[in-house]
Amino acid sequence: MAVQVSDSELALMKIIWAEGGKALYARIMEQLAAAGNRWQKNTVITLLSRLVDKGLLQTNKIGRRNEYTAVVTETDYQAAQTKDLLDKLYEGNAKGLISTLIQKEMLTPKDYEELKRFWEGSGDGHERDT
Repeated sequence: MAVQVSDSELALMKIIWAEGGKALYARIMEQLAAAGNRWQKNTVITLLSRLVDKGLLQTNKIGRRNEYTAVVTETDYQAAQTKDLLDKLYEGNAKGLISTLIQKEMLTPKDYEELKRFWEGSGDGHERDT
């Protein structure tokens, strides 16, 4: 089962991933402010500590500053979360998930065509494993 994080924790992970997988605490605060989040220092420190406890981040001291490093990539996290969702809601049946996306118009015809081309490996360098 994938590690579960809150929306706030995920927002911090996204900042760190966007920074190349490493970010100083001060940079995280800058990015939060730029996005309009006015979280208090203690809130951010608590959330970062939880992410360290969950094994998603490591912390390194650089002088008196903390640098946070992602232990898991964004792609690996997304894959684990998607598998967890698939197992919970669709008993591992990807076809059921895709069917829901199409039927509920969460997957546009354009998205569908792009996925079809990807799946068929139409010269985009992403050949399907057989």
